[in-house]
Amino acid sequence: MQLFAKILSVGLATRPLSPVHDEAIHLVRTIDARSRRLFGRALAIREVDAGSCNGCEIEIGGLAGPVYDMERFGLHFVASPRHADLLLVTGPVTVNMAAPLRKTWEATPAPRLVVGAGVCARTCGVFAGSYAIAGSVDRFVPVDAWVDGCPPEPTDILRGILAALDRLPSGEPRDDERGARPARGLRRFWRRGASAGGGSR
Repeated sequence: MQLFAKILSVGLATRPLSPVHDEAIHLVRTIDARSRRLFGRALAIREVDAGSCNGCEIEIGGLAGPVYDMERFGLHFVASPRHADLLLVTGPVTVNMAAPLRKTWEATPAPRLVVGAGVCARTCGVFAGSYAIAGSVDRFVPVDAWVDGCPPEPTDILRGILAALDRLPSGEPRDDERGARPARGLRRFWRRGASAGGGSR
């Protein structure tokens, strides 16, 4: 009874969204419309942490939270790359994640778009030069769009997803779909990952 009394005394505690969130709503609706034209359904995203500090993951988690609530607009995260249209990759690629990242990309059905989220995905950030870092994301998989920031805000991540969808060619296979070879130096990490059963960062 105390809980109900408190609810009645407090009343409605929500507040309207700011214009920034209005932009996010516009972006996510645009992404959904674009995805349905390309795939005939909602966009499925597989998030891959290749070695981040988890700052980007907090912002990505915000997309599925009550403020942005992207699933109500048709965007959703999936557990398997075999169900995904787009990979959202964060962090610099660690030595132990080089092979799993490539395997995840290969398991994703064509056109398997890739968005690199956060400055570390692009330049390795403060982790550059570490013995544990194998390189930036584009050294191991083709990247369609980058989202700068440390960490990037949810709205910026949505812009990156839309940019990747806009770059999707119509009818022509991408270079990586013609059988492009893995990035130089990947075989060493591949063999190491295979012998260790994939490994984790």
